[in-house]
Amino acid sequence: MRIDLEPRGAPSRMLEILAPVAAFAVALLIGGLVVWLLGKSPVRAFQVYFVEPLTQGWSLQEIAVKAAPLALIATGLAFCFRANVWNIGAEGQFIVGGAIGGWIGLLTHGGAGQGVLGSWWILPAMLIAGALAGAAYAMIPALLRVRLGVSEILTSLMLVYVAELWLDYMVRGPWKDPKGFNFPVTVTFDSSATLPLLVEGGRLHAGVLLALVAVAVATVIFARSLFGFEVRLVGAAPRAARFAGFSEKRLAVAVLAISGAAAGLAGIAEVSGQIGQLQTSISPGYGFTAIIVAFLGRLSPPGILVAALVLALTYIGGEGAQIALKLPLDMTKAFQGVLLMCVLAADVFTRYRVRIVTGGRA
Repeated sequence: MRIDLEPRGAPSRMLEILAPVAAFAVALLIGGLVVWLLGKSPVRAFQVYFVEPLTQGWSLQEIAVKAAPLALIATGLAFCFRANVWNIGAEGQFIVGGAIGGWIGLLTHGGAGQGVLGSWWILPAMLIAGALAGAAYAMIPALLRVRLGVSEILTSLMLVYVAELWLDYMVRGPWKDPKGFNFPVTVTFDSSATLPLLVEGGRLHAGVLLALVAVAVATVIFARSLFGFEVRLVGAAPRAARFAGFSEKRLAVAVLAISGAAAGLAGIAEVSGQIGQLQTSISPGYGFTAIIVAFLGRLSPPGILVAALVLALTYIGGEGAQIALKLPLDMTKAFQGVLLMCVLAADVFTRYRVRIVTGGRA
């Protein structure tokens, strides 16, 4: 006896929409079981994780702030994944973008180097530098793939640790604030190097708008442009794409550049909008969580936006559960991992039918 996966003829649109919902429900059941085994109430945990953060104004702002980098990174990853290019290193591109963009904020700190131009150009320069740095960092696995045939999965992932260690070295060394009581942080950015707040007295900053713009632009590109059609065709039917004259190598470089730029832009938006300085760690794992967001959103920009809000809710709920229920904060990461596995399983059952073969030769 053996188990085969038989491709479905044409999965229904409704099945594709319901698959991530079912995956989320299964992940909730698994998470509830783990909470129960830890001796806590699953009902209370669900309330703390998913209900209470939606009842207060400050937590709604925090959800939006945390969803913004997730949506921005995942939107860039959607270009890669739709083209069957597997960028697993968005976390590293996020870090490099935040660090290089933040470096401009350090160079211009206290009015240095502004000259007759004033300070109006600093924030745009930081955002552009962050996006370009993320794209340049993504070019390393891109060129290794198209020139040497090296898997971008391994190279992009390994470069994450290079970026983390490089930022740690710079913040503890050349960039460390000499008046920071030996803490591994840089000076706090000037107001000219900080994204403006959207709500007075709150934490909602203009980086949220960058994410919304990215989602809107990606939606138009996928639906209305030749490049969007090329991405979909190369991912779905590489042979047909070659007959149509599309280059897989050129497209791989292009989508990795887009993905890296989106991650780098998210990095500098996080640094200049949320943190306000560089430190040894500027990400709670947004680059990896964005992979879950991309697949939970079915690689569709509007779906990604919804998925980013859901995953941001788990971050805020996890912090609340740590206080209210004494659950470890790593429960949030574990739940996100379970959710990814459930989403991938749902995709398999959406596209394939399980068939049990008995008798005969295996």
